Amino acid sequence: MRDFKNIFEKLSRSKFRSSFKLKSADVEYIKQRGIKTIEQHTRDFVLKRLAPAEPKNDGKQTPMKGHPVFIAQHATAACCRKCLFKWHKIAPHKSLSESEIEYIISILITWIKNQIDICRPTA
Repeated sequence: MRDFKNIFEKLSRSKFRSSFKLKSADVEYIKQRGIKTIEQHTRDFVLKRLAPAEPKNDGKQTPMKGHPVFIAQHATAACCRKCLFKWHKIAPHKSLSESEIEYIISILITWIKNQIDICRPTA
């Protein structure tokens, strides 16, 4: 996994981005299905909703609830091409490269794993 310290620090200073947290139901969903399944869901969402040069309904393609990956997308500003450009400097109006796709998936999974760690009860 990459080190996302700088981008997570920037995102934490955004009132909007930092307001997103996984709920206990989201954490339970992840635990029931396993992180590998969530990684596959993440890949599917990125490929279908972000990877095309002109995604359908860009700017409105990511729901605000309904799946832990959607929450992660808003929290990490990986929800639409405008946010990907503003926060991650990924150019709009071109298909995402394989390295850009892997970067997005990696930041989403890192955020999800961090949230699970936050939600984990301490002994």
